[in-house]
Order: sequence, then C-alpha cells, then structure tokens
Amino acid sequence: MVEQIVKANIPRWSRGILHVTGARMTVEGRENIPAGPCVFVGNHRSYYDIPILLTALDAPHGILAKEELEKIPLLNRWMKLLGCVFVKRDDIRASVKALNDATAIVESGRSFVIFPEAPATRAKRRRGRVQGRCLPHCHQDGGAVVPVAISGARGLFEGHGLRATPGDIRVRILPAIQTAGMSKAEQKQLPDAVRQTILAQL
Repeated sequence: MVEQIVKANIPRWSRGILHVTGARMTVEGRENIPAGPCVFVGNHRSYYDIPILLTALDAPHGILAKEELEKIPLLNRWMKLLGCVFVKRDDIRASVKALNDATAIVESGRSFVIFPEAPATRAKRRRGRVQGRCLPHCHQDGGAVVPVAISGARGLFEGHGLRATPGDIRVRILPAIQTAGMSKAEQKQLPDAVRQTILAQL
C-alpha cells in the first residue's frame, strides 16, 4: 500500500515542480532499462536532477543523497519512503555504511540511483569519489549499470542565479552495462567508463 502511494505521488510531485518552473522534459531510451534491478548513474549539475530522474525513469527509485536532505521536513519523509540512503560525506565509516545499505537495496531486487559527479569543491569531489565506489560495490552479484545523461537542467536554474527559468531538458537513458563476469580491474575502471559514456552525450 505504501509503495503504491509512493510510486503514484512522487512522480506527480516531481512533474509538478518541472511544470510550475516551466521546464519541458524530453526522455529518450526508456527501452534501455533492463527488466531486473539495476543502478542508474546520472550526471549531477543541477538541483533539478533529482525530480528529473524521479519522473524520467520507469519508476521512482531510491537515491544515494547527501545527509543535509535528511534534515528537511516532509521531504525527508518522502525520501525515506522511497528508499533513499543518506551519506555523510566527511565520515568514511558512515560512507561505507551508506554503500552497504545501497548494496542491500539492489540485492533485494530494487533499482537505485546515484550521482557520482559533483561540482568542483573539495567536499563535493570527495562525495563524488564515495558515490563512484558504489558502482562495483553494488554489483558484485553481476547486475546492470545504466548511464543517464541529463542536458539543459543547470542552464534553467543555476545558470540564472538560482532563479527558475523556462526551457528544455533532455534525458538520455543509455544502454545498460552488464557487469557479470567483470574482473576486479574492470570493476575498478567502471566509474570512469560510465562517466565517459555520459559525457559523450552532453
């Protein structure tokens, strides 16, 4: 019952944000989403990115999110119902626990979203490294990684001094990368391979 409410209302809430702010979204490649659980990996340059992926994918999925979002009333409730995992960026032990929690979600049969990329600040670069390590960590069982390229979002908000401006956003869901049979060396290179795949679409 709760899961049905979440699946129905979170995409509606996310679409409402995009509609009210005048963002027009085009989604390509939904046919690339595998049938089983996977890790979606998106570039992250805008506050729009979370509502975008809560709307653009096959269903709303849990997200590996910064701990600050857990402190926002109402939003934190919805995020917990969705299955989000909050990571404390400057605490290595807490980061490892967050990765374990994310791995458990995928192993339970649910897909998950991470944003390895982050703007160039020291703390956020560290967060990017932590989340990037989630890729091989989440897929020791040989699941799929799905790169997602988001174009245009930053220019509609951050590009105007955090003032929402109408415009177009394009989401490209790229072919899944199957991790079954990957060597440890290939798993180590996976985050950079995914990043390059996304950058080629931007």
